[in-house]
Amino acid sequence: MDDYLGQTVFSDPGDLDVGMLPADPGQLASLVRGLIIHRLEGPRLGYDIPQDRLHEDAESRYVTEILRVLRERRDVPLTEQRAPHERFVGTCRDFSLLLCSLLRATGTPSRIRGGFATYFVEGFLEDHWVTEYRLPDGSWRLVDPQVLHPSYEVPFDPLDVPRARFLVAAEVWRGCREGRIDPARCGFHSVDRLRGLWLVRARLLQDLAALGGVELLPWDGWGPRQVMDDADLTAEDLALMDAAARDGEPVAVPDAITSYTTYTGVRQITLRRSSPPA
Repeated sequence: MDDYLGQTVFSDPGDLDVGMLPADPGQLASLVRGLIIHRLEGPRLGYDIPQDRLHEDAESRYVTEILRVLRERRDVPLTEQRAPHERFVGTCRDFSLLLCSLLRATGTPSRIRGGFATYFVEGFLEDHWVTEYRLPDGSWRLVDPQVLHPSYEVPFDPLDVPRARFLVAAEVWRGCREGRIDPARCGFHSVDRLRGLWLVRARLLQDLAALGGVELLPWDGWGPRQVMDDADLTAEDLALMDAAARDGEPVAVPDAITSYTTYTGVRQITLRRSSPPA
């Protein structure tokens, strides 16, 4: 992951013909916006999402699985416009990973970033994922393909998200530990139990894993014990996360992880370490 141009097992688009894709990051972001529906935005788009799609689509860890679902729903080039029922039903992570995949495939170094957005609920840091890509001058730019839909009405260009509006997880962890950010205002505003320093810790670990090429689902975790509440955090946990947030180095992820999804229950997952044959 030295240059973030090569595909990972998670972002690899397989045998996708990328010759028909635009290379412009903004055009790719708009394309991705037309391929995915967030599983909570059915009412926003006037589409009653079937329950099985709510449960199954977002369990797709790999871009090859996202593309397979899209082909099953309508086997046309990705550049063709799709009706809502022909799209993949996912999360912010899926928007971000698919855009990252297409950017890499067309020659733009990119990565996904886990953190917290200030632009969904006033005064709240909402758990979120975005894409970050490298400009020719070597700097990095944040893109949020999910909020490209006009109904979001964000007060900035989603193709150039201000750093003050999306905070990567390490920055939020440091803010919480230094007393500048209230951990109770970090997480999912609509679910009281899904907020707090423990969730910032989880997102920090996932963001650092993604920097090392392991782009997990938002509810994936690993380790010998569950940390699902601030009371579960030990002094050792806090010290380790303080160091991780300070150093920003990628973390290693074992082959066997745990999925904590609410739809299918807690279960053990073995991650792919190589892409399947085309």
